[in-house]
Amino acid sequence: MKNLCKILFVICFINIITIGAQINYPQNYFRNPLNIPMQLAANFGAVRSNHFHMGLDLRTNSQENLSVVAAADGYVSRIKVERYGFGNAVYITHPNGYTTVYAHLNKYFDKLDEYVKERQYKDEKWEQDITFSPGQFPVSKGQLIALSGNTGGSAGPHLHFEIRDTKTEECINPLLFGFNIPDRVVPSISGLYWYDRRFSTYEPGANGIAVKKAGNAYTTDVIQVTSPEISFAVKAVDKANQGFNLGIYQAELLMDGQLIYSFSIDKVSYDDTRYINGCIDYTKFSRDKMGIQHLSELPGMKLKNYNLSGKTGIIRLEDDSVHNIEIVLKDVNGNTSKLITKVRYARNSQQVTSSDQLVKPDEAKTVSTGNAEISLSKNALYDAVNFKMDEKLSSNADAVSNTVILHTPYIPVHDGYTLKIKPNRKLSDKEKERTVVLFDYGSDTDVVKGKWSGDKVEAEFNRLGTATLLLDQSLPYVSAGWKDETLIKNSTLRLNGRTKIGDIISFRAELDGKWLRFARVKDDFIYVFDEKCPKGSGSHTLKVTTTNTAGNTNIQTFTFQR
Repeated sequence: MKNLCKILFVICFINIITIGAQINYPQNYFRNPLNIPMQLAANFGAVRSNHFHMGLDLRTNSQENLSVVAAADGYVSRIKVERYGFGNAVYITHPNGYTTVYAHLNKYFDKLDEYVKERQYKDEKWEQDITFSPGQFPVSKGQLIALSGNTGGSAGPHLHFEIRDTKTEECINPLLFGFNIPDRVVPSISGLYWYDRRFSTYEPGANGIAVKKAGNAYTTDVIQVTSPEISFAVKAVDKANQGFNLGIYQAELLMDGQLIYSFSIDKVSYDDTRYINGCIDYTKFSRDKMGIQHLSELPGMKLKNYNLSGKTGIIRLEDDSVHNIEIVLKDVNGNTSKLITKVRYARNSQQVTSSDQLVKPDEAKTVSTGNAEISLSKNALYDAVNFKMDEKLSSNADAVSNTVILHTPYIPVHDGYTLKIKPNRKLSDKEKERTVVLFDYGSDTDVVKGKWSGDKVEAEFNRLGTATLLLDQSLPYVSAGWKDETLIKNSTLRLNGRTKIGDIISFRAELDGKWLRFARVKDDFIYVFDEKCPKGSGSHTLKVTTTNTAGNTNIQTFTFQR
């Protein structure tokens, strides 16, 4: 009877928190920002690479240029134009203390679009981040503000929609504001994992447990663990009515009727969004593309407003008795799934021991080899790591250093660290100016300029992998996307940018001596013909200047008839 009362108390407590969160946000104040029914391709808090998904991805039926309207009365307070990230975005500030964000747009409404264009020509810069006063662009609820698109870091046509606290700029789960998105589908559980918590979740790592469906719930065989201190993680998705896999909104872990841990993803700031790497099994996510969420708190995970219980989720088994485990997953609409199982400590375990290069959360550490040094801050890691650092000869023909191996790319780093690398030969001053750092993360690469600190190049990174100094003396270039010089029928000019190492970090185009607005879409530069180059305007000279990461600059000239 006592256990039953405790369970009822826990359930009521969690429900009060959830209901209270929803009541605190205005219901039905914001309308659907599209003129078609709201259908989710991704929800708030879904697992993304190095961040939580910070809003809703609304389907646009695989189309671009659908009308995007203001979700409520307010004013356009900011716009962004950028190559990656949001692409083209509009921010609307509302009188009730919230700001809505609309991203990956193709075009702003006419007056705003003209203002942005004038600003770009005035600044001679395509990328923009402009703020506005309340009286410049007021909007009313339902007013057209833009056309949907696929700009920035978007993998397909959709509208990214956020609701933020205007004062704190925290992103709040939009589904807490009462949007009419029918959903009767419960979360789906496909995996359960346990971790030995005597040292770290990274070593020895996850222990998988087969999950099977049992009626309306899930279960497993009795879990035999070989550590007296463990935690759990679950692989699950929230299935939307439209079939898309969404992130889990809320989870609870109970043992023998006692609440051990719970989380809820109600709000996150962009300053804290990288803490996602301390909420998931990062190794599984980055190496195996599996989204597994911890039902415990890692010692270096300091995300606010996430842990509802205030408990760590670490289970200490002091006997070999069988204990009851219950995991409850919920979406915002209250659709619930449960996994019910049992756990038993089987003893006979071996513990991971610390090495000389142990790095722990909340402790800064410098690790070095003969020619390199890494300085990790106290906020670098979420859990303990026996850090391994080594060097090897590089096979890259442009290398001027050994390749430095920084542990493994499958362990996350929260904030930036400083890396210093010494070249393997004496470089001239001119060569030093053209030396860059190539960083290989396993799945992708990055190239940065760095700066010289004595006889080493110093650069900052926030992921682990391998690093090599390269000497880049090559020129960047663009190639024309048109076949002949007569472009009367063309609606655009398209140039494809290329550089041997790194990226094109500076692009400038001048038409007959005057700056011309090219948008950047990944590696392409695109100009849409307008009044700056009308039909019938005759012969034109296009001068293009590009600079790559190493600082090499190239000037090219193209001619065409219009």
